[in-house]
Amino acid sequence: MQINILLFATLRDLAGVRNLNLHIAAESLTVADLRRDLTERYPHMADNLAAASVAINEEFAFDADAIHDGDEVALFPPVSGGSGEPPEIYLLPTEPIDHDELIASITTPGTGAVCLFSGFVRGETQREGHLPQTDYLEYEAYKPMAIAKMKQVAAEIRERWPLIEGIAIAQRIGKLTVGQNTVLIACSSPHRDDGCFEAARYGIDRLKQIVPVWKKEVGANGETWIEGEHTPSEADRSHK
Repeated sequence: MQINILLFATLRDLAGVRNLNLHIAAESLTVADLRRDLTERYPHMADNLAAASVAINEEFAFDADAIHDGDEVALFPPVSGGSGEPPEIYLLPTEPIDHDELIASITTPGTGAVCLFSGFVRGETQREGHLPQTDYLEYEAYKPMAIAKMKQVAAEIRERWPLIEGIAIAQRIGKLTVGQNTVLIACSSPHRDDGCFEAARYGIDRLKQIVPVWKKEVGANGETWIEGEHTPSEADRSHK
């Protein structure tokens, strides 16, 4: 059975592709079967796949519905605007981060300010422990824990700055060349003095401490893994 799968928003970024053309060796297939198959292929997306909405040939479908050979199946997170919960986005994408898309995803009708920090690959670094010239970086992550710790960072932000509305945290993984964006923290609030500047600064600093992501610098003079100096303590545990 040949199935064309379209992925949107968080699912697209986690998978690193917009669509999948899968051959599934089965005579019959339901939406629930497809969720299980995709979870086996992409275990780091398990929570997102479990929560995803599904459409078959541009109509909503549910776990017991059958999928037929040649069907177009779309998977996407619940559409924004219906839950009343403050918007939060956590990503480990392999594709470039779309700043405008992420800003749009964390704004509400009450948003008047967004503060965004975005890091980029440097070609030259004058700092001990780094290569003087970098051709590219390789990022890797302990994915399930990285997403969990991103959520912890967001919870800590909300505890300190309760007027923050939306939060987006994205850390790219894979090979990144000079000039590409590597990490993004964005916080929205009703007004600029409601903590969005401070929250974004706290978010990037805290990400560097507790989110398990590492980078290797590669250049003409060799390659080296860059390791941080923060040693985890009880204060770094999630208290949820």
